[in-house]
Amino acid sequence: MTNKAVFLDRDGVINVDHGYVYRKEDFEFVDGIFEACRHFQEQGYLLIIVTNQSGIARGMYSEAQFQELTDWMVERFKEQGVTITKVYHCPHHPNFGPADERDCDCRKPKPGMILRGLEEFELDPAECIMIGDKGSDMVAAECSRIVTRIKVSSGQLRDNDFILSVLV
Repeated sequence: MTNKAVFLDRDGVINVDHGYVYRKEDFEFVDGIFEACRHFQEQGYLLIIVTNQSGIARGMYSEAQFQELTDWMVERFKEQGVTITKVYHCPHHPNFGPADERDCDCRKPKPGMILRGLEEFELDPAECIMIGDKGSDMVAAECSRIVTRIKVSSGQLRDNDFILSVLV
């Protein structure tokens, strides 16, 4: 039984961030993401995606459209021999959507999505890693007591050798 996971942001880490990506036609995987995830998986890490999706609150796309893209993305990972354990998403935004949903605990930099993953999968935050492309990803990880935090340039895994060397 594993007690560690890699938490990955989606836009800017898994796919190139083209802004409010919700259709597979617009989804472009970041070079090296399958290899990096496969490596972490081989080292015994669960792979958990934590993604803010304010486009839902903004009315740009629906929960169903988000889920359709997510299912497609998870299947592409599966075809590459990579299992995505869980995808958590925050559909909220502080300025859009229903007023009673604007102040949530899940929108990064708040740690709600990560904390849910830690609890659901009985993970040790000291053994987990967060990979994100924004300061809000790093703050959410810090608030969750995740020590190993890797910030990548948006849409680039040029530091793939560094990411892989974290475990070597």
